[in-house]
Amino acid sequence: MNNNLLSGVGVERALTDRLQRLLGEVEWLRKAWVDKPGRDAGPSFGRLAVLPLPAGGKTLLCVACRKELRPSEFRQFVEVALKALPSGGKVVPVLGLPSVSPRMAELCVEHGWGWFDLAGNCRLDVPGLFRLQHTGIPPVHRRPRAIANLSTPEAGRVIRALLHPEHTGMRWTQRYLAEHFGAMKRPIPEPSLGLVNKVVRHLRDEAFIEGLPKGGFRVSDPMKLLFAWRDAYRFDRHERHHYFTLLQGRQLRDALANFGAQVGGFAVYAAFSAADFQAPHVRQAKTWLFVQRQGIADFEKAIDAKQVESGESLVVLIPDDDGVFYLGDGGLGSEDRLACTNEVQTYVDLCHCGGRGAEAAEAVLEQCLKPKWKVSETKG
Repeated sequence: MNNNLLSGVGVERALTDRLQRLLGEVEWLRKAWVDKPGRDAGPSFGRLAVLPLPAGGKTLLCVACRKELRPSEFRQFVEVALKALPSGGKVVPVLGLPSVSPRMAELCVEHGWGWFDLAGNCRLDVPGLFRLQHTGIPPVHRRPRAIANLSTPEAGRVIRALLHPEHTGMRWTQRYLAEHFGAMKRPIPEPSLGLVNKVVRHLRDEAFIEGLPKGGFRVSDPMKLLFAWRDAYRFDRHERHHYFTLLQGRQLRDALANFGAQVGGFAVYAAFSAADFQAPHVRQAKTWLFVQRQGIADFEKAIDAKQVESGESLVVLIPDDDGVFYLGDGGLGSEDRLACTNEVQTYVDLCHCGGRGAEAAEAVLEQCLKPKWKVSETKG
């Protein structure tokens, strides 16, 4: 991997060579050529790829080669660049970078842009004609290190709050976000203001959140932020224990509700069991729970549960962080039923717990999260 920073001219030359090689992989495109555009393409596009079509005519790839471009800068960049596109015929805008992050690739696809990098990763799509796509090739130039690590428990607390459906469209400030957890009905350890600042800066750079005219910020792309956290989330950090109890049905539900009240709500239905209440789709005989470590002995007594090697009826997860018990500003469950993890937590857990978890997670996303995120009114 090359860590040396290329000059602007060096980047453009290297990207031009890479694009020519990529097009050469397709036999009928080997006659394509990449050259400097005329004046019509404007300063945004430094190269023009001319693709002769098999049936005659040509398609143009207007290529913007950049040394660096952050996802947060992409939308404004596109607004300016598209004004310079030549009119008439098939014209496709393409972004070339030394290294293209997954988030930048998403934004390109969303806005109808092709993209490629120096390693040969690419997505060049001319609708109705061809698509050339390569992914997973290790970058030849190191991407700038992320400001924040979304896999940490502290970052997870911030993301849970931002994505909670009851906070859709809400205006946040960094200080309020840092203090939010300690002011809840069931306090969760507060991330430091410095940590919140790092996470917010990272999410802004990645275009998951946007600043507001009167100050503060709000989530602009909740689903893509959810996917980014899902991919970073470390489900394996939770201890997994298997139990068996003779309690079933109503008896088990009542015993769990009483236990949840006894431990101040630091026990909740998780994964498949939470999804049974939130978006019934995949039925499973086992009951899944998050239980705080300090409450395990009381849990075993209250449910008359014994640890087993196989044949379990209960799957108990001891979380590495109390953030899994974050339910938002709402209640702590009802008197006759144990609370569930919030839908965001349910979704990411299901994505990682195996079995038919991915199928159940999709049901939670479609039935719970997407409909609630459609609310766009800014709160507070």
